Amino acid sequence: MEVAYLQTPVGLAEFHGDENGLASVSVLNGEKTIDLVPEVLEDVVYQFQEYFDGTRKNFDLKLNPVGTDFQKKVWKALGEIPFGKTVSYLELSKKLGDPKAIRAVAAANGKNPLWIIVPCHRVIGSNGDLVGYAGGLHRKKWLLEHESPAKQTSLF
Repeated sequence: MEVAYLQTPVGLAEFHGDENGLASVSVLNGEKTIDLVPEVLEDVVYQFQEYFDGTRKNFDLKLNPVGTDFQKKVWKALGEIPFGKTVSYLELSKKLGDPKAIRAVAAANGKNPLWIIVPCHRVIGSNGDLVGYAGGLHRKKWLLEHESPAKQTSLF
């Protein structure tokens, strides 16, 4: 498994993957001197840089996450949430066919190994609150603002 890093506005992104695809993306606190990027992860780093530059809304990568069938079903549904949009955990549970599975859906959401690519940050509470984000609510807020179609501009 190869590893690469990218310094982003919300922390250090860490990528793990090989010729079978990208297995995980996580965000770390702190900084790191960025080493050479393994060839198998060059496109991953490039697409993430475009995302943070504001020129990419969707990723086109070969993915190979490890998870249960249920988790993969939830992650697939997360991937269908459009850029700049949010859904609630309840809406996601209903879409998956079982509104009573809200806790299981939330747990699978929290186990998402593909930060940003599988956009778990786009899931919010039914009342609109930013809830439950493994990377920290400050990152969730930043990512949602970054993706917002209505950018706040300065009056001065």
